[in-house]
Amino acid sequence: MRHSQLKAFHYVALTGGFSRAAEAMNLTQPAVSDQVRKLEAEYDTRLFNRAKKRVRLTKAGQELLEITRPMFEIEAQALELLSAGRAATSGHLRIIADSAYHITGILTRFQASHPKVKISLSTGNSEDVLAALYAYDADIGVLGNMAQNPDFTQITLGTSPIVAFAAKGIATSLRPRASLADIARYNLVLREKGSKTRQKLQEAAAKQGVRLNPVIEAEGREAVHEIVASGTGIGFVSEAEYGQDARLHRFRIDGAPIEMRESIACLSRRRDVRLIRAFMGFA
Repeated sequence: MRHSQLKAFHYVALTGGFSRAAEAMNLTQPAVSDQVRKLEAEYDTRLFNRAKKRVRLTKAGQELLEITRPMFEIEAQALELLSAGRAATSGHLRIIADSAYHITGILTRFQASHPKVKISLSTGNSEDVLAALYAYDADIGVLGNMAQNPDFTQITLGTSPIVAFAAKGIATSLRPRASLADIARYNLVLREKGSKTRQKLQEAAAKQGVRLNPVIEAEGREAVHEIVASGTGIGFVSEAEYGQDARLHRFRIDGAPIEMRESIACLSRRRDVRLIRAFMGFA
């Protein structure tokens, strides 16, 4: 087994194709294909299922990728260390957040301090964020109510209570403060399963003997916002994320606050990666 063969496999697995891997490695596509073919032949195993121009990992390929991820991460860290004395901070930082609201201010200041860093931002619920971090598909995660976990290094951004909101003219019988039992009498628009906002709400409702039955489940905070603004029902969001919208009216939830805590996190085993370390230190 040669390092070049493993590296070719690793880049094909990450990029999803031989041509894209060749571009990333600055090699020709036949050279990358040859390295992977030799690796498969030497160990008499198939690492990719090839169909037309698409490749998919086999079970053996998926297991090998779990080994090569940390392997080439360490190689990248070694290169960063050796290059640190002669290169300014640059590269590509991938961030996934449950809400862009919590990260925009930090991103603006970080980018101003590190103009050579390319930043990509994607969104997803808390389960998506954790999955992306574990899979090395993201470097930094932003999510709500993250439990203490030795796998992750995290920084708390702050806490905010969950509030209910509806289109103006809807739920007119509700006072500025309303109980979950009163709110539950109306049509509810809830986030998808896997959302920490939904989980916290349902835990609080269960303690009060209240059932929250959504008429619509929407994927993503923005989808809930627009569905509620159309007059379909009542939604929920952390107060920090409520924002300003003349179409909407906010209701505080009576009783003990149902609080959301937002955190920035990275995998503990990756916290010394140069860009991750720079961003976490900056935050």
